[in-house]
Amino acid sequence: MQKTAKSLEEVVKELPPDLQEEVRDFANFLLQKRADRPRRKPKFDWARGLKELRDEYNSVELQHRASEWRTDKQ
Repeated sequence: MQKTAKSLEEVVKELPPDLQEEVRDFANFLLQKRADRPRRKPKFDWARGLKELRDEYNSVELQHRASEWRTDKQ
């Protein structure tokens, strides 16, 4: 026998009133969190930050080296 997935509304309706309120509060929190996120254009101030290494590494080698630099224990 295959179970069909219930909609969110169906699941919430099965909850007791106190848990329905908790779901409502959490949903409002998620909406507010998304609304509060500032919308701005990405900055590319990092661009050309490694241009002095372009003759020494190709893009794949540089990607591997950058990974090594991030994980080095100092």
